[in-house]
Amino acid sequence: MDVSETVLGNFPGGNIYGGVVMSEKISRKQVEDEDFNFIVRVADSDIDGLKSAVIGVQQIKGVGKRVAQIAVRRAGINPMTKIGSLTDDDIKKLEESITTYSEYAPEWIINRQLDYETGADMHLIGSNLEVIQKDDVNRMKMIRCYRGIRHETHHKVRGQRTRSNGRHGLTMGVSKKKE
Repeated sequence: MDVSETVLGNFPGGNIYGGVVMSEKISRKQVEDEDFNFIVRVADSDIDGLKSAVIGVQQIKGVGKRVAQIAVRRAGINPMTKIGSLTDDDIKKLEESITTYSEYAPEWIINRQLDYETGADMHLIGSNLEVIQKDDVNRMKMIRCYRGIRHETHHKVRGQRTRSNGRHGLTMGVSKKKE
């Protein structure tokens, strides 16, 4: 009897965590078939095809756990299937459910409520999210509001304490005078 078996016991699946030992993992060549895609393009983002549908969709900026679960369920896709094994029609359904998320989701879960320019509720994803966030910060800087000034001076914006945390540069703390 091996020492590891006496200490850890005989667990099904290879180790104490129930997983498979690295040497026994399935290689990429065994996973792939003719229609398998290792990189899937959804909503202008490249997604790893080896990940499950819910985890893969979370790689899109602006899509978190909750949004990914709702969008995958809405598209009618099994959340545990590898995103690389989906058909083109399934990928189109998934992309449509992500892009039209603000139409069927409650307003409190959308990431852009009452847009400053249009007044509409929308859920931003990808590069649109980055561009609009930069525009918001620049607008705050231009009108010289408190938050804009804090952004300009690279200080904390949301009311955090700054006495001991958030120091930048060569700040040393308290040092005694040499006599």
